[in-house]
Amino acid sequence: MTDKIPPFEIPEAVRSITEQAVDQAKKVVDEALSAVRGALDKADSTTAGTKSGVYELQKTMMDLAEENVSAAFAHTQKLTQAKTLQEVIDLQNAFVKAQMAALGEQARVITEAAQKTASDVGDKATKR
Repeated sequence: MTDKIPPFEIPEAVRSITEQAVDQAKKVVDEALSAVRGALDKADSTTAGTKSGVYELQKTMMDLAEENVSAAFAHTQKLTQAKTLQEVIDLQNAFVKAQMAALGEQARVITEAAQKTASDVGDKATKR
């Protein structure tokens, strides 16, 4: 058994159609993320005009989600340029490795933000 995939050329037409589909999907997702961010900002502006700890946690989560979506679209864009199945496999392996590293960092960031939010909420509750 061999470690390499037999050569297979991905037709330019397939790559072009796929690239157009990815571009269209990215536009839709960008608009949706923008709407969610706008709703988040509007909701927070109605809470006494101050940025709450919960807002900061939501903002952190939204920032990380946008990073993940951006990474996924960048990866997909690279995939649309791949000319062989081996390139696709190599790109996928690199992407999974990078995302696993990012996941570890994101877990740390979320944990810190959640702890800060819990602390802020606890401080406000004891001041009442």
